[in-house]
Amino acid sequence: MTSLRGRRILLGVTGGIAAYKSCLLVRRLREAGATVEVVLTEGGARFVGAVTFEALSGHPVRTALWRAGAALDHVRLAREADLVLVAPATAHLIARAALGLADDLLSALLLAREGPVLLAPAMNDRMYAAPPTRQHLASLVERGWYVVGPATGCLAEGESDAPGRMSEPETILRHVERVLTPAGPLTGRHVLVTAGPSREPIDPVRLLTNRSSGKMGYRLAEAAWRRGAQVTLVSGPSAEPPPAGIELLRFETTAELHEAVAQRLPAADVLIMAAAPADFRPAAPHAAKRPRNEGTLRLDLEPTEDILSATRALRRSGAVVVGFALETGDPLEKGRAKLERKALDLIVINDALERGAGFEVDTNKVTILSRRGRTQAVPLASKRVVADAILDAVENELSGRPATVSQPPT
Repeated sequence: MTSLRGRRILLGVTGGIAAYKSCLLVRRLREAGATVEVVLTEGGARFVGAVTFEALSGHPVRTALWRAGAALDHVRLAREADLVLVAPATAHLIARAALGLADDLLSALLLAREGPVLLAPAMNDRMYAAPPTRQHLASLVERGWYVVGPATGCLAEGESDAPGRMSEPETILRHVERVLTPAGPLTGRHVLVTAGPSREPIDPVRLLTNRSSGKMGYRLAEAAWRRGAQVTLVSGPSAEPPPAGIELLRFETTAELHEAVAQRLPAADVLIMAAAPADFRPAAPHAAKRPRNEGTLRLDLEPTEDILSATRALRRSGAVVVGFALETGDPLEKGRAKLERKALDLIVINDALERGAGFEVDTNKVTILSRRGRTQAVPLASKRVVADAILDAVENELSGRPATVSQPPT
């Protein structure tokens, strides 16, 4: 993963128990291709020593404002970094930054900083809920700074269901990517993505479903959010973790998916139908579990809703609609027919028999067809790479189209 290749990130580590997570965060940032330098406050050094961050980052760790030969380090560091990231950001650091205090290296460079700053607050839940903390954070957000978290969960003093816990390194990494991704055609747009399988009940215990894992849809939602979009992900049953920053809605049946899409489609600039809803469902599900000893079970199946066709009238003018076609036997020809039949802008086609592509794997191999006649073959790659290729095609379609004015329903 090299999404941050060539980027320079200055990580400020302050005095909170969550400083141990910052060690893993340095590793994750470097794995993504970033150059990481660490500024460690006096409080932060009480939890994790400078030698640890030096070994993980590969750079000397800076700890002091008053150091011979480095009188202007705070100005230089503030200017040279692509992003200043503070994780953990304690209540004390947040207050000092909001008030413009500059009595150590980190607070001084934050005051001199003109580029993006991302804070990952970490503190006791009551400290986070306290009015001064909320007011200080609000003033920094108004200044243009970014905030990730805090999350709920286990704190040093025990479990809590209120925010205070620092976000996990992987979540912070996703936010770093979003902040550092240049603005493009998806920035500020509303993107609606569907993912995963449907489940059609046979009785209260048994159901009809398919092998979709939701991985492709989740990678698409994450990539769209990383590019600055406002993303709603409508997901069937999936083991994928909820993506950071994204509105997540759940469905079980194709009818529930249809309802969710119909509700949010009028406000969407982009619809990406990566879900795998069932084509058929039991016409008359049993109200009680049918015992095996009753003999052969025969099911009468009826067609489910054709969501792409049924919601055509709800698409806003200028919206880009992307369908998927997992086919066998001349998938390109079948995909072209579906592109026209359902009035799509793009269709993503893959062969269900292709090794390493399709359901339940982390890779995919697709062909992207455009209504305007463009054909792009994407060779076997991770679904993250394939998602970016699909969104490149979406952005090409979006060029020149107006953005949504209304907000999606909450």
